[in-house]
Amino acid sequence: MIDVLAPNATIGILGGGQLGRMLSVAASRLGFKTHIFEPAANPPAGHVADVITTASYEDEIALKAFAASVDVITYEFENVPTSALDLLESIKPIRPNRRALAVSQDRITEKKFLVDLGLTVAPFAAVDTAADLDKALSDIGAPAILKTRRFGYDGKGQARIMDAAEAPKAIADVAGAPSVLEGFVDFTHEVSVIAARGQAGDVSCFDPGENVHTNGILHTTTVPATLTGAQRMDAVLLAAKILNELEYVGVMGVELFVTKQGLVVNEIAPRVHNSGHWTQNGCIIDQFEQHIRAVAGWPLGDGKRHSNVEMLNLIGNDVDRIPEFAKDGSVAIHMYGKADVKPGRKMGHVNKITGAA
Repeated sequence: MIDVLAPNATIGILGGGQLGRMLSVAASRLGFKTHIFEPAANPPAGHVADVITTASYEDEIALKAFAASVDVITYEFENVPTSALDLLESIKPIRPNRRALAVSQDRITEKKFLVDLGLTVAPFAAVDTAADLDKALSDIGAPAILKTRRFGYDGKGQARIMDAAEAPKAIADVAGAPSVLEGFVDFTHEVSVIAARGQAGDVSCFDPGENVHTNGILHTTTVPATLTGAQRMDAVLLAAKILNELEYVGVMGVELFVTKQGLVVNEIAPRVHNSGHWTQNGCIIDQFEQHIRAVAGWPLGDGKRHSNVEMLNLIGNDVDRIPEFAKDGSVAIHMYGKADVKPGRKMGHVNKITGAA
């Protein structure tokens, strides 16, 4: 059964970062209210949401009050504690569903899920001890990368291993946390598909974007990506297969390596995604509105692209370039309202229109 939200309904969002901010803006355009739940004070989403609760995810009283005040709950990041989700789900529906979170929160679980779907991932092995790492390196070889199973993002919780002699340092770099060793993939470039699935099972995918990372952080996403027609179709069908298997509702980012042997899934993110920001100026309905439409029970947009776009993340002191971008009539500026500029911190992004689709 499709649960269609009434006008002026309230969408609860777990997390108050820039993704929550842009979800709130999209919700307001459609006539919905938003209530942000965020432990940190003065988050970016708090500047544009109707209500904000500043409380810990361990605060049961605050969680219950939050759930009672909203009509549906969604989230802008994956690492919400299970205890909080258990409590919230007993009061209001959570979309996307808990299975999508459980799969994506643990890299081993995610990879096994993808392999069981018949998809290709990098060679991998679970690593809980130094002995596990030695065996994994013997089986997979180096170069490789050691990643924590949980809580890693933007290059954090990762250590490259170019030679087996670097294993002890890698263990130290991830602080001995349960991890996964991934073999390097010989790929030409990375692309991502931003895909959405509605409550009725309808699926809509945006064009794949081509990603470039710097120091583990996304630097640019460009559409159209360098793909053959067959590769583009494979990428979209692959994303749809993941969404359908999870009975997903909402937007998901699927990162893929393009190799001579085919597409290799790097990871999935059960939320709106940094590599989908180009949709704000390249499509009539962007990824944020698409997500709100899905969780609200509205029909999905078709994701059609009307323009070619290059999205550039503004990291740290890149914000000093705002006056330069403001002079360029082909550039749309999206700032996140963060007061403190820090190295490696995403302060905003710009979308440059490079031509008609």
